[in-house]
Amino acid sequence: MTPQSQFCSLALGLSLLHIFIFPGLSAVPTEADRITVYDVARIRLVTSVKISPNGRLIAYTLSVPRRPAKDADGPAWSELHVVDTEGSSRPFVTGEVNVAKINWLPDGKSISFLAKRHQDKNRALYVIRADGGEARRLIEHPTSISSYDWHPDGKQLAFLATEPEEEKLKKLEEKGFKAEIYEENLRNLKVWVAALPIGDDKPEALPLKGSASELHWAPKGERLVVALAPTPLIDDNFMNRRLHIVDPQGGKVLLKINNPGKLGPVRWSPDGGKLAFCSGEDIHDPSPGRLMVASTTTGDFRAIMSDYLPDISNISWRDAETILFWGGEGCYTAQGSVSSTGSNRDASTRVELPIITSVSLASDAETFAIAGSTPQHPSEVFLLGPDNPMPRRLTNSNPWLENRRLAKQQVIRYPARDGESIEGVLIHPLDAKPDHRYPLILMVHGGPESHVSNSWNTRYVYPGQVAAARGFAVVFPNYRGSTGRGVPFAKAHQADYAGKEFNDLVDGVDYLIEIGLVDKDKVGVTGGSYGGFASAWCATYHTERFAASVMFVGISDQISKSGTTDIANELFLVHARKRPWDDWKFFLKRSPIYYVEQARTPILILHGKEDPRVHPSQSMELYRNLKILGKTPVRLVFYPGEGHGNRKAAARLDYNMRMLRWMEHYLKGPGGDPPPNRIDYGLEEE
Repeated sequence: MTPQSQFCSLALGLSLLHIFIFPGLSAVPTEADRITVYDVARIRLVTSVKISPNGRLIAYTLSVPRRPAKDADGPAWSELHVVDTEGSSRPFVTGEVNVAKINWLPDGKSISFLAKRHQDKNRALYVIRADGGEARRLIEHPTSISSYDWHPDGKQLAFLATEPEEEKLKKLEEKGFKAEIYEENLRNLKVWVAALPIGDDKPEALPLKGSASELHWAPKGERLVVALAPTPLIDDNFMNRRLHIVDPQGGKVLLKINNPGKLGPVRWSPDGGKLAFCSGEDIHDPSPGRLMVASTTTGDFRAIMSDYLPDISNISWRDAETILFWGGEGCYTAQGSVSSTGSNRDASTRVELPIITSVSLASDAETFAIAGSTPQHPSEVFLLGPDNPMPRRLTNSNPWLENRRLAKQQVIRYPARDGESIEGVLIHPLDAKPDHRYPLILMVHGGPESHVSNSWNTRYVYPGQVAAARGFAVVFPNYRGSTGRGVPFAKAHQADYAGKEFNDLVDGVDYLIEIGLVDKDKVGVTGGSYGGFASAWCATYHTERFAASVMFVGISDQISKSGTTDIANELFLVHARKRPWDDWKFFLKRSPIYYVEQARTPILILHGKEDPRVHPSQSMELYRNLKILGKTPVRLVFYPGEGHGNRKAAARLDYNMRMLRWMEHYLKGPGGDPPPNRIDYGLEEE
């Protein structure tokens, strides 16, 4: 569920209470030192970093929320800022902008980025000098540019964009002929090579088959590596992207590298003789977390650390023979180096490192910037290098957080019923007493090919510190199927929907009851996507164990899900491992809808109305049948204009408030009939 959306406010201390003042809005009282839903809605966070070649400056993108009921509703803005190694940060491109794909030009004097600004009809490429000034548009294309890479000489670049729509078709659409042919007439992303400055000779697309998604120039600029999928469909993007080495003069494919599964980051070695890339171990590996090295002359490749358990997500070359890597090891950050042959491995778990989302190396290959979060704050810019062996934080995007008390957060491990050790993150209730039992919110991550780290775990869909401030314990289990513990663990849920994977959830609840923290009669569950599936499963199959459930973009019927999703092949290859017609009973009996008659858990169901991944009918099926039976409270909320997760500020705030209110009503409050269906947002306009 990818970037946050929040809003800005001004806090004034007033005895034990303070008041958030939203410009143009009425005052909302709340306790002064506890984090609230309004705080979550205004959190800023660093989303990407790029360090200058000389290592002296770091460009970064900052996600800045819109203010509900004040700004026009929509996703967070993305700004460009630059910070030096002493922590002095300057805004470069700010306001109502969406800056993306930042990079330094090869000479290190300017920063490039993609944005749709001013009168732009499409997303264009801009450049701004590192010493400031106004950004200038470098490339305007008939369609939006989605990605790009600079040639080493800085005099040309390659970029990705679709070809323009035929003028004849546009005119027909204007006359009302808008019939959509499902999954046909698709427009592939093409590779375009442009010499600078662009004159009368406009860039032309290379004649490559398929849809491109990633491209990088070789160190000498004589070749490109391009990731191509058969179509731009998300299923092909997940499962069928393969690497191609291409001649930029004419587009001839010189070499194809048949990476064995899902594809992650790709990097040329400094001498151009090798490619390091991350991939699935095989086509059934849920995550592209294995490090591979390929020859750029033969295409032969191999996994160089097949026994390494952490899930690798970031890679760079230190020199022509040494690869640096970062990833997730359980709930912590893994970091290390290894030779291209797999020898000389130097790897460790770095408990003190932030949980990394972005890494960028300077030209010395010793100094690097990272974007990462900790349990105390969302993602910020950090610097590491010869003079900074410990991460040094350079930015503070939410200074008001220093005035909030945060509850204790820790990594826990507990035994599953079959003896497997399960890891997770526990946030204790704020001001918890050792002799008191508390209500619990079981927060189930999606995927399940992901994991929750010991990082900032509070956002619109994660109850985190807000729930802890209200007296809840919150646990995030990394159940079977999660990443960060090796391929066998990530595959352990396959062909076993809702089997051992969801038993791990119940076993985690039992563990917290056994240690005396949790009241067994006051347990709630929530999550989105696969976590929404878990929420529905716990509310039906395990209904006697859960007093409340909040299901978000979740699955209720595995049979209809397989025919209405846009990732049917991924579901088959890395989850179910069989088609419905191979075993109809399995898909039926692993569906929450099959147990709807026994459900007694009050369930709040929320869904983006335009979700292509988990069709809204999944929520409608569960809602309608529970409503007909009338044996337990149920409510269905749709979010118009939202897909597989909410992006807009108002929808995120609404979700956060509804989820928490449902839990409070049934785990701490009167229970019975649902709370009112309207939300008092406390944001009335003047």
